[in-house]
Amino acid sequence: MTLTRAIGLPTEADLIDRAEAMIPILRERAEQAERDCRLPAGTVADFRDAGFFKILQPRRYGGYEMDPQTFYAVQMKVAEGCMSSAWVLGVLAVHNWQLALFDPQAQEDVWGEDPATLISSSYMPKGRATPAKGGYRLSGRWSFSSGVDHCEWAFLGGMIADPTTGAPDFVTFLVPRRDFTILPLWKTIGLCATGSHDVVVEDAYVPAYRIHRSKDGFAVSSPGLKVNDAPLYRLPFGQVFVRAVSSSSIGALQGALDLFRQAGATRVSNNDASCAAQDSATLELVAETAAAIDEMKALLNRNFDHLMATARAGRQADVETRLTFRYQSAQISSRCGDLVTRIFHASGAEGIFRDRPISRIFCDIHAGRTHVANNPAKVGRNYGGVLLGAPNADSFI
Repeated sequence: MTLTRAIGLPTEADLIDRAEAMIPILRERAEQAERDCRLPAGTVADFRDAGFFKILQPRRYGGYEMDPQTFYAVQMKVAEGCMSSAWVLGVLAVHNWQLALFDPQAQEDVWGEDPATLISSSYMPKGRATPAKGGYRLSGRWSFSSGVDHCEWAFLGGMIADPTTGAPDFVTFLVPRRDFTILPLWKTIGLCATGSHDVVVEDAYVPAYRIHRSKDGFAVSSPGLKVNDAPLYRLPFGQVFVRAVSSSSIGALQGALDLFRQAGATRVSNNDASCAAQDSATLELVAETAAAIDEMKALLNRNFDHLMATARAGRQADVETRLTFRYQSAQISSRCGDLVTRIFHASGAEGIFRDRPISRIFCDIHAGRTHVANNPAKVGRNYGGVLLGAPNADSFI
């Protein structure tokens, strides 16, 4: 049951307004969500009702096919209320973009009866796949599958032999809920409410059309382009996904800054009766953080303006440009982590209580910093090598 082209699409401003309206309720739900180690079903339902999961989804299935800049703007706004909520939104909604790259039959398997069906993921190449007639038998255990409790399918990483060269080929397997088990092991100091549990697959059959090759994502030659030919789907996979796990840190830092400004305008030290609003270091920190947030958002938009323009022109950005953009995304969590650490310290002893939003944001941003896509070291070494004449060694760009 493929849906026709959506009508009455919301504007970017509409979607951001909906996200902003959610900030108070997301803050109210954050403490309980952290204790439960999962997002409330009501939050996922709110995201569905607001159309957030449709932003990057093909119009063939009722989606909006909007530019990535719109999606990341919504995600950052959500993160001002709760970074865990924004993290889950980021990864689940970007999966709707990736599914559009799969064979059309795989898209129909997931969305044919219900286009609102969601997909979780764990891309680490833990899958053990053996060839079988028309596909593969898959087994393995994967960690960090954010939001999996709310999903009926999963993207799971693994390696298979390239049919042409025999070399190892990194792929994403698409697996239905009936074929995997959730192990509720997510007990962490940050991003607690993401419910990023382990999943286990034991000898499940995956037909070949439910596999997406990393090299197709890099070369922009995915089978789904036969039916989803909008410029949105001609972006490199490595550019789109990494921003889904870095952009929430920008929004969370904005949330921390807003809370700090509200408290700092009147906060007086218990020790020397000094006012935070008159402290030169505090004033500089507020200015530096606000400017950094503006810069990181502007850079994100500039980069995707360029990527979308080249895609619309039927071209791809060159490798050096893609490496630059990839490295800039990897730097985001570290920059936000450093700034929120200074805000945390400047908040004084009031900030150390577990029920204070500042402490939660501090832990969440630092937890997000541990994601492999947010580690600038490996990306930077490859990027620096290319700038000095070495060949590119990374297809995830």
